[in-house]
Amino acid sequence: MQVTYHKEYSNKLGREIEYKVYGHKGKPVLVFPTSNGRFFQYEDSGMVDVLRGFITDGKIQLWAIDSIDRETYFSADWDKNKSIARHEEYFNYINDELVPSILSKSKENNGGHEQRLAVTGCSMGAFHAANFYFRYPWFIDTVIALSGVYSTDYFFGDYKPEEIYLNSPVDYLQHHHEINYLDKYRNSRLIFCCGKGDYEDKMLADTYKLEEVLNDKGIPAWFDFWGHDSAHDWVWWQKQIIYYFGKIL
Repeated sequence: MQVTYHKEYSNKLGREIEYKVYGHKGKPVLVFPTSNGRFFQYEDSGMVDVLRGFITDGKIQLWAIDSIDRETYFSADWDKNKSIARHEEYFNYINDELVPSILSKSKENNGGHEQRLAVTGCSMGAFHAANFYFRYPWFIDTVIALSGVYSTDYFFGDYKPEEIYLNSPVDYLQHHHEINYLDKYRNSRLIFCCGKGDYEDKMLADTYKLEEVLNDKGIPAWFDFWGHDSAHDWVWWQKQIIYYFGKIL
């Protein structure tokens, strides 16, 4: 399996940021890590190995990126507006710098064939993947979100000035009426999975909330709830990710 490491300066972040790419061609997949996770977490947690067959067969190519959660949602700074502003810089880095680079390299790797992105993540990574998609859906056609929260209540409680509200999908989607966005959502593959086992209570509640919101907006999505043995843990996310990629590839 081809693996490459990258460390690049981001103008949006004002510093260097790292990521790894797994595979030589196939559908480009952007992977968000769990809370405070690094770019090597997906590999270290066994997810890359689980997907090895799809990667080596040239069906998918993974971009596993760094988080900056310690500067944003888990920042020790009392100023939550400052934290969310830094998060916006992170999303601007992804949308304006990283995604164009991924799409360009993917086109080159796939013989000139342009493809849309898939975004995925577990736990905090699922929140980032879903939120990024709903904010910037134009170059994405697939979401696989595992055990995520989908509101900012988990991080900031009821405090929701505009900047925070606009990063809380179950809130802003309820009032989202722009037809261009809604049409894009309705023509994407959206998969949201959550177990009913240990440490999944908050994620399960938010996944049910998101299901209700998307149903009300007429946005089709696959909400899949695994059993009470399915815990908030990598061993379950390994089973889930191979299952869902097996369904869509």
